[in-house]
Amino acid sequence: MIMKLSICTDVFAELSYTETLDKVKSLGIDAVEMTAGGWGARTHCPTKELLEDDGKLAAYKAELEKRGMEIAALNTSCNQLWPCELGKEYSDSMYDCVVLAGKLGVKKIVCMSGLPAGNEHDTTPNWITSSVTMTAYMQPTVEYQWKTTIAWWKEFTVHCKKHGIEQVAIEEFPCQMVYNPETLWTLRNAVDPIIGINLDPSHLIALGADPIASARALKGAIYHLHGKDARIERGLAQINGLPEWKAVTEVADRTWNYVAVGCGKDLQWWKEFFSVCRMMGYNGYVSLEMEDLTMSTEAGVLTSIDALKQTISL
Repeated sequence: MIMKLSICTDVFAELSYTETLDKVKSLGIDAVEMTAGGWGARTHCPTKELLEDDGKLAAYKAELEKRGMEIAALNTSCNQLWPCELGKEYSDSMYDCVVLAGKLGVKKIVCMSGLPAGNEHDTTPNWITSSVTMTAYMQPTVEYQWKTTIAWWKEFTVHCKKHGIEQVAIEEFPCQMVYNPETLWTLRNAVDPIIGINLDPSHLIALGADPIASARALKGAIYHLHGKDARIERGLAQINGLPEWKAVTEVADRTWNYVAVGCGKDLQWWKEFFSVCRMMGYNGYVSLEMEDLTMSTEAGVLTSIDALKQTISL
């Protein structure tokens, strides 16, 4: 297989399932990544309905087949390790997503690692990113979180294999246990090589990392790619640094923003990124994830598709 373009369909949340497939096809793309669990809208993939009704499932598959389209992956991103009722719902939805993937013949899911609370009595997820100097509470917290995370993933990967999943692509995402190559390897080495990364360069850019260098550090473990860009906003990041808590809608005041592909890193950079990913063994789908709030959805999608078609390594 060569690198091919797909699209995360949440960007077309206002369209129905069939309207979305027609829209994607009109853009010259034959594959979709759809949200089937987690915190996404699941507008185009009603997981519960499809699992409960074989007729609806057959009709769902037929709409893809008659357009010559396929599902690149099912997405079930969330924080399933949040110790509350919502966290349990997220976890259950991930298990359901895997069952649906098996029925659809989809071999890859995209998700996140999850982030537990600080200890068994805590209810608020804690993302520790500073130097662990206050050992009285930081080090035990990190140890507890990894123990909890690894235990959940050992059970979940058994479920994945049972339903024919071959690759679990974990997105390296802020406020999750896996947020860079090092933490991905920590989880993979402790659990199972069915776990790899959904390498989304935008998150690494926002952390100040170099996604091209990151790709080299992930040889053999890149299972999926998101075509998504980010821009460090000059004049703001230099003052306040990269950590950013403001809402993503406050684009004018943030130190970094998600942007259409090519509006953060230039096309030469993207060519090198895809080239290195291919050298590291990845030749699968590149899913456009458009979350640029500095322009209209249509403009962002078209800008990104144009950039990706010029830069993907065929």
